[in-house]
Amino acid sequence: MRPSPAEIVRTLVAGRLPGLVHVAHRPGPHHVRHVTDQEGRVLLLVPVVSDLAAALRPADGDTDVPAVLDVLDLPPSAGAPSLGRAWVSGWATRLDGDEARRAALDFAAMDPTGDLLDVGTRFRLHRFEVVEARWDRAGSVRRIDPEVYAEAEPDPLHPVEGELLIDLAEHHAAEVAGYLRRQLGLADGGGHGVPRVVRIDRYGLMVSYGRPGARRRARLTFPHPVADHAELARLLHPMLCRRAAATGHAESA
Repeated sequence: MRPSPAEIVRTLVAGRLPGLVHVAHRPGPHHVRHVTDQEGRVLLLVPVVSDLAAALRPADGDTDVPAVLDVLDLPPSAGAPSLGRAWVSGWATRLDGDEARRAALDFAAMDPTGDLLDVGTRFRLHRFEVVEARWDRAGSVRRIDPEVYAEAEPDPLHPVEGELLIDLAEHHAAEVAGYLRRQLGLADGGGHGVPRVVRIDRYGLMVSYGRPGARRRARLTFPHPVADHAELARLLHPMLCRRAAATGHAESA
């Protein structure tokens, strides 16, 4: 098992990565602080005095503007594969009153920035429902059905993926390497180099192994998707404790 394209797009646009907003027929793009709510709608936190605020101002007689959020993955470590790039688009509307207050709570659930206290004065919230979603990886662009996108969930491990990889590399390197060799059927000192985990998601581990210049990748899948960091810790226990029974399934990346 591995993340679906819709899950990857939801993960990329969730708000943990930098985003750019393109507004149709306006100068740009613009850097923006953004999150998505539980339904996958995009929330933009915009300074009142800014080029983006001007770009998001509807023409006379309109209430919204067409906008695209563009997010590029930032791999958590050197040599880690990228999840690619996501574009989601819709019609952005400024929120006011009770709608803005409810949206501020949704924003705070992902990014509890103090600037949300100034929504309505120094900042405005804009929102759009995703009507088109695309995923670009390795030069191949895939369109995602908006309903499938809305039903998917961001990966719960993505916000802490970098910290998890650092912890495994700095505090459990020998145990991890031994576990990966056993799961991949690699002999010690067999010219395969030291295997290492380069990405983690709710479905499993992406592993890099092989000699420099000839590295290969494989996935080790979990018995079931993990719900959170605590469940991941329980699943990783066999990796970190040789006496525990270790079972897993490897597949080519």
